[in-house]
Amino acid sequence: MRAAIYGRYSSDKQREESIEAQFRIIKEYCERKGYTVVKEYKDEAVSGTKTVKRIQYKQMLLDAKADIFDVI
Repeated sequence: MRAAIYGRYSSDKQREESIEAQFRIIKEYCERKGYTVVKEYKDEAVSGTKTVKRIQYKQMLLDAKADIFDVI
């Protein structure tokens, strides 16, 4: 199964490493499930309350409609 992964952090108090830690955990999960990660999306220092400024999130939704992956 083709998987997409999405990571984000919302504060300037967090760093790039927080997304990398998210990706590491998600990739381990995908490996256990037999999923192949085909796409990664990340929004850095962007609030989670609204999707207006979450560019990668919106791209992920477009890619989902284009059938680029099976699960997120």
